[in-house]
Amino acid sequence: MSKFIKGMDLSTLLEVERCGGKFYDHGKERDLLDIMRDYDVDTIRLRLWNDPKSADGEPYGAGNNDLAETIALGKRVSEAGFGVLLNFHYSDFWADPGKQIKPKAWASYGVKELEQAVYDYTKDSLAKVLDAGVNVTMIQVGNELSNGLLWPEGQVPNYDNIARFVSAGIRACREVKADIPLMIHLDNGGNNELYRRWFDNYMERGEDFDYIGMSYYPFWHGSLEQLEYNMNDIAARYGKDIIIAEVSMGFTMEDYKDYEKLSDSERKGYATRPALVEKIDYPMTIEGQTDFTRDILNRVANVCGNHGAGFFWWEPAWIPVPGSGWATPASLEYMKDPGPCGNEWANQALFDYDGNILPAFDLIRDFKK
Repeated sequence: MSKFIKGMDLSTLLEVERCGGKFYDHGKERDLLDIMRDYDVDTIRLRLWNDPKSADGEPYGAGNNDLAETIALGKRVSEAGFGVLLNFHYSDFWADPGKQIKPKAWASYGVKELEQAVYDYTKDSLAKVLDAGVNVTMIQVGNELSNGLLWPEGQVPNYDNIARFVSAGIRACREVKADIPLMIHLDNGGNNELYRRWFDNYMERGEDFDYIGMSYYPFWHGSLEQLEYNMNDIAARYGKDIIIAEVSMGFTMEDYKDYEKLSDSERKGYATRPALVEKIDYPMTIEGQTDFTRDILNRVANVCGNHGAGFFWWEPAWIPVPGSGWATPASLEYMKDPGPCGNEWANQALFDYDGNILPAFDLIRDFKK
């Protein structure tokens, strides 16, 4: 295995900057990527949505990560010296265990058409990203696939179709550039039964890949002990390197309402409700965030068989600024979600609400496997 990956998902960066967000390293305003480099981050994860806007052209928000936005950010990241983890969602907006909505252009497709669409879209998009000069060092084929993708055809328990769709993406990636390593990513990193069931089914049916990615949010996904057990068991069972593809931990429960400048009815508020926070081993304080970071990095680095390959902090720079939220009215309609919009993630970042770097970054910089 190569170097232990220290990664960050910065998919909303261009939007946050357009909305006025700024970042500070011990009081000095700096470009975010310069800060990342100086704190030993090496890879940036970027999500890709098929068509994140309404039929009338209204943007869906949350970075509006279509191909043009992803290429623009990917080029900037690559020119700054980072590798890029390209994250295909195969949806026009968020794809996760609670929703895997087919792209609007694929809404009427059946299984064979979806399989071909995944192949064609992956091949075309990846070729364009690479041709633009983006330094793609890893590809994620689907996002948080615990309950499948491209519903209803690819919804659990239809593992035959899940494997067909994922394998179509894998074949396309291999055809464009065979040496880029590939990841399959589920959520709920503390749930061993989920991973055994999903990958037992996939391994019987699907194309080979390189990494198993896990999301781990301590307020949703069980204890660190459960995560550690699952990482070790899954690494030994399937012989794959493990990456924590998404992780975060809050540094405060202080509200950021004044930064968003939204009415209560317009804003989402925290992802972490008080009842969820009670389940976490660490307090949501600056010190608690730092201690959590130390704990999880040590556990990932010590996965059996040297299979702990690294981590990606999810949206560490999504600070609260007016105009950048997880959704817009147009995307709420696409998802059939009641809303509201707003940020909901700002207290999980590695910068405070004013954009000042937090101490967990010192630990990340100095961490050695």
